[in-house]
Parts: sequence; structure tokens; C-alpha cells
Amino acid sequence: MPIEKRWVVKPQGNPQAAARISAARKIAPVLANLLVQRGIDTVEKVDRFFNPQLSDLHDPFLMKDMDKAVERVEEAVARGEKIMVYGDYDVDGTTAVALVYKFLRHIGHKNLMFYIPDRYTEGYGISIKGIDIAARKGVKLIIALDCGIKAVEKVDYAKQKGVDFIICDHHLPAEEVPHAVAVLDPKCNDCHYPFDELSGCGVGFKLVQAYAQKHGMPFEQEVMPLLDLLVVSIASDIVPLVGENRILAYYGLKRLNSTPSEGLSSIIRICGLDNHNITIDDIVFKIGPRINAAGRMRMDENDENAAPSGGYAAVKLLVEGDETAAQEFGTVIDSFNQDRKNIDRSVTQEAYDYIESHPELKSRKSTVIYNPKWMKGIVGIVASRLIETYYRPTVVLTMSNGFVTGSARSIPGFDLYQAVESCSDLLENFGGHMYAAGLTMRPENVGEFARRFNEYVEQNIDPQTLIPQVEIDSLLLFSDITPAFHEQLNRFQPFGPGNNAPVFATRGVINGGDARLVGAEAEHLRMDLMQTQKPNTKIQTIAFQQPTHYEWVRAGRPIDICYQIVENHYRGNVTTQLRIKDIKRSRQ
Repeated sequence: MPIEKRWVVKPQGNPQAAARISAARKIAPVLANLLVQRGIDTVEKVDRFFNPQLSDLHDPFLMKDMDKAVERVEEAVARGEKIMVYGDYDVDGTTAVALVYKFLRHIGHKNLMFYIPDRYTEGYGISIKGIDIAARKGVKLIIALDCGIKAVEKVDYAKQKGVDFIICDHHLPAEEVPHAVAVLDPKCNDCHYPFDELSGCGVGFKLVQAYAQKHGMPFEQEVMPLLDLLVVSIASDIVPLVGENRILAYYGLKRLNSTPSEGLSSIIRICGLDNHNITIDDIVFKIGPRINAAGRMRMDENDENAAPSGGYAAVKLLVEGDETAAQEFGTVIDSFNQDRKNIDRSVTQEAYDYIESHPELKSRKSTVIYNPKWMKGIVGIVASRLIETYYRPTVVLTMSNGFVTGSARSIPGFDLYQAVESCSDLLENFGGHMYAAGLTMRPENVGEFARRFNEYVEQNIDPQTLIPQVEIDSLLLFSDITPAFHEQLNRFQPFGPGNNAPVFATRGVINGGDARLVGAEAEHLRMDLMQTQKPNTKIQTIAFQQPTHYEWVRAGRPIDICYQIVENHYRGNVTTQLRIKDIKRSRQ
């Protein structure tokens, strides 16, 4: 049985402010209230929100060390030095590498290579192997993207080899930052850049923007074409879609829908999105996972310039300019994703079975589970899947290169990073943030880590946090969901953290008997619903992973639903559909 959820209606916006906005801009009162709830409480703010402007992007030179970074790139270009563009193996890292690499190639720098470390043999971040390859290839400058902020010793090692570093990262730094030529990271304490929620690719983009700005290169012609890569990073890395990220994502989606690069075009076609209006959700659930899957899998091919990593194949796809070659790379990437899905489905089932057969694990307020045979690249996905069922902080561990390594995931309201940090004396290394972390330890420390992690959670978690909560923006009548309402709601996009797709609730709705279970395992509930109040409005709905209500709704009994309003694309037709987040039997 699914976990019972609490429904919490958010505090409503100031009614006078909502009324002013509704009247001035002819916006439905419910949506005017939604704007005010989000702090958009004046007509001027509404206009800026609905019409993001590239002119509102911050000057990249406000970021600490940006002048030094640009000067070092200029020096490398002028001297014809070999540059290695180095990045993490996830979507943020691979899109960042592709973006900076494409820009340097575009400005005519030919002495160029990129490098993605292998997840299994090198692990996250800057590796000695990568530096050694750079030195052997005659690289004089490494531009590190989405990693490097804690690589103090590695950057010093590179310096001894005659290789300079520019760090472009967005993770929290340690007390000491690397002694690189330039460290670009808006989260550094001494960096006063006005927006500190950029993705790793976003920091790389600011470097490109700064270079172009200094050299008088027109933004729309020279820089804007790279925004398709940046929006994929912004969506996939789940950074807040506010401020500068909202502007970049807004224009990135326009680019992705009009003239995407050949590499992204191939993925769009494979996903069946070539005739759709691509949204942030499409990136999160279809485009991003395919790019991510490459970094999770191993490649047999060994390129002389790179580790044999699938992440390297992802960058090759993203920088490819030939349509036929891009389609071939896209097919390889898609096969990685199919393999990844099969493996993570199997491992998730093994994890479920193990927890269900050990009652002492089920009774705890956290999950720590270890199997040395599981694939390192999918343990984060498995941790997220386990949270869907057990809803508690979760750590999934496996063995890699003689060490136990794994991923941790949290639930809203609990600081996972602090829990992991409390066990730092047992760990070889760790990193992450409040809701996700990676960690490595010696095998003999697993038992003590599990005990202390569980103990920390028991002592520090609020019991209410362990009950899933659905936050509802507003109550709504079906009769309010008109084409004009949906059109106005679409102007709130792009949706994401800080500007989530609103959740509405409607009470006392019924099904006329057409409810049916769909999906490979009959796990989803599809039905038309009607509200009994006049006017009697019928609307299509889909409830993913909620089959338990089937008999009740098919019998015509009333239910309360909370949902998001989406567009359903089917055989060339576009209809309004409710994506149901939760169902309760109505008390009406």
C-alpha cells in the first residue's frame, strides 16, 4: 500500500495585491493569487516574470576571478596552447564541457581536447590519470567544469607538471580552495556574484559570456546558440528556476524548440519529441536521463584522448555537427539508457526484497543498504526509488576499486549532508548538499557507518518529516480550467525548483465508469472525471503509480484529487490533462 500523504494548502497571497494584478493584466484570480504567493506581487514584477529579458543577465565580470580566467584563456588562444576541457560525467558536466569546447572551437582555437573521467576507475572530480594524460598530450591549460572546487592537491600536482587550471564549479568549497589561475564559483565566501544558484554548465557559460563580451562578440549570434545545452543542464541538475536561471532556461527552451544542435536533435528525435513543444519536464524525464545514462555505463571503445567512459561518448554526441554522425551517437546513447533502466530495475527489486526480509531495517527511520555486486553508476537512482516506497533518508552502497562507495538521498526537510558529515571520520571522502551526497569508505567501516548514520537520523529527524506531504497552491473548480486559463498558466513556465508547476485540488469528483488501469503492469490509473457541481465539466486525468483506487472510482464513488495541469500529446492532438499527484476518498 502507498504511504498516506498529508495535504497542506499553502498560505494564500495578499488578496488586494492579487486583485490589482488580476484587474491590470486580465489574469484569472486564481493565477493572480499564485503570482503573489511566489513573491510576484506588483504589476512591474509580473511583467518581468512573464517577459524574461537577456539584458537582465548579470555582468559575468562580477564573478570573482573572472578577469583572470578570461586573460588566461586569451593567453592560451594567442599562443596556440593546447587546452583540455574537463568535466564531470553527469548531464551538468557533459553539457558544460560541450558548451565550452564548442565555443573555443567556434572562435578558431584548434589545439583543443576534452576529457571525461571514468566513473568506475577514476571516480568523481579531477583525477591524477586525467592530469597525466593532459601533461602527456602537451596540454598547458585545463578548464574544469562542474568539479574541482575541492581538488587542492590535484591542482598542485598539475602545476608541478606545467599544467594550469581554471576551475568552474558550483559546489560548496572547503576551507581551502585550489591554487588555480582562477576559481569561478559563486558559492565561494569571497565571491559576491549576485546569483549563486548557477549550474556547473551555467558557470562555464558565464566564462564564455565574459570572453565574448570582452571581445565585442554579439551575444545573440555568438553565445545564444549555446543555450540549448545550458537549459538541459539547468533542468537536469535541478537548480532553482529563478533569477538568472529562469532567464537562461526561458531562452534555452526557445533554442531547443527552434534550432537545437545536431547532437541534441538526435536525442530529441529518439525521445519522440521532435513534433512537441519541449518543456523542462521533457528534459528531466526524457532527454537528461539518456545523457546521464552514458556516464553510468562503461564503454568498450578506448579513445587515445580520453578514458573509456560513456560520458565521453555523450560529449562526442553533444559537440557533433554532422547529422548522420549525431544520429549514430544518439542511438548508442539510447542503448546505454535501455541497459541502465534494465539494471536499475533489477537492483531496485533486489533492494526491496532485502529490506522486506529484514524487519529491523523496515522499522528504522533511515535506510542504509550495501551489496558489493551492484553497479556503482545506478546506486543513486536506486536510493531515490527506495525513498518512493519507504520515504526516509537512504544510503545505497556498493564496492568499487577496493572501496565501498555509494549515494545518499534525503526527503524534504532533513539535511542529509549534515548526517553524512557526522560520520566523516569513517569516510575517505564525501561531498554533496542537503538532499543528495556521494561518499566513499573502507569496507571495514560499513557496519559502524550504518549504525551511526541511523543513530543521527533517529536523534535529529522530526517525525512529521517522515510523513509525505503534498503542498497545494490553491483549490480549483473544473469549470475554471478553460483554454484561456491554461494559456495563462503556460506563461508561468519554465517550471522547476523555486517556480514549481502549481498543484491544485478539487473535491468531490466522480468517474462515469470508464476508469481503467494502464501500463505494462497495470500500475497507472487513467480516467475521465466530472465535478458534480454545475456546470458539469469532464476532464481527462492520469494517476501514475496509483492503482489501489481503481475499484472505488470505477464504481462512481466521489474522490478528492490534487493535480498539476499538463498538455497531453497523442497522435498529433493536444489536450488538457490533469496529472494526479494524490487521491483521497471524498467525505462529501
